[in-house]
Amino acid sequence: MKHLGFYIIFLFFLMSCSSKEDDVYTPVAYNLEIPELFADKLIAPIIPADNPLTIEGVALGKKLFSDRILSGNQTQSCAHCHKLQEAFSDSSQFSEGAEGNLGSRNSMPLFNLAWNFEERFAWDGKEFGLENQVIEPIVNPIEMHGDLNEITKRLNGHHSYPDLFQLAFGTSEISGDLVAKAVAQFMRTIISANSKFDKYLLGKASLTAAEENGFNVFMSEEKGDCFHCHGSNNNPLWTDNQFHNNGLDATFTDLGLGAISGDPVDNGKFRSPSLRNLTFTAPYMHDGRFSSIEEVIDHYSEGLKFSESIDPLMKKVNIGGVGLSDQEKADLKAFLLTLTDVEFINNPAFKN
Repeated sequence: MKHLGFYIIFLFFLMSCSSKEDDVYTPVAYNLEIPELFADKLIAPIIPADNPLTIEGVALGKKLFSDRILSGNQTQSCAHCHKLQEAFSDSSQFSEGAEGNLGSRNSMPLFNLAWNFEERFAWDGKEFGLENQVIEPIVNPIEMHGDLNEITKRLNGHHSYPDLFQLAFGTSEISGDLVAKAVAQFMRTIISANSKFDKYLLGKASLTAAEENGFNVFMSEEKGDCFHCHGSNNNPLWTDNQFHNNGLDATFTDLGLGAISGDPVDNGKFRSPSLRNLTFTAPYMHDGRFSSIEEVIDHYSEGLKFSESIDPLMKKVNIGGVGLSDQEKADLKAFLLTLTDVEFINNPAFKN
């Protein structure tokens, strides 16, 4: 993927040399490299039939992801709130909650989205399908506050985008639908799968005693009891991509999934984020209320709050949490840090 820039320039040359107006260029299929653990433990990504991955589409999506042309005042790009060095999250950016909610939202990290088989995105699940999720922040008046008609007008009048869309989709007439498809293609290629724990599971690294003890705390129903929502050695996504009320509040200013479904049972439910790359993705929770991993662990240990929609998995909410010792907390953090993928945030394929 690092050679895509040269590839696109070469394609421009080929197009300029063509003398037939009816020549049709066929995009080249993009080979999504599936990590070994993912291949062993997960089903293959389900790519939409009407938006297959192509080299041209992925390259176009990458360019659009980092281009401020997609925002209303041309001062923001998708990459503005989803920074590679922060695992495509942003420690300083918050977006407004769903309509009717008062809370602000922490920018969610973006990786391994091709394996979100629930196909519900954002903290509250308000968008179904990755292509729809691409458009939502672009037109959101609190985020990129763009007008889709104005943005597509800009793109159609751009010096290079019509040709790039021609290569990727067989048409130089740019629509919001094609913008969404291109960016979604790029986002499906963003994969993180090379942490220390990944290497450990592949027999290529060993854990310290603290890291191994922390994993045992994570997996124990009597201790951390984290695996139900956040994956395990058999779920390398480290999330179930489901929605849970994890005892953050007794009452809600942000209803989360409940604002989308209209069902009070869903009040206070938010999507479980992946535990990969926590080193890069602070602050934590949907509203960024916790600035450190220690604060997150303390919440589950002794900070749970009861509400009518509390998740049944918060089995010890009546005593405030699972009650970890200081050593268990330290070991649990040591394990969580083994899910850090330094290679991911330095991958040239994802750089602006």
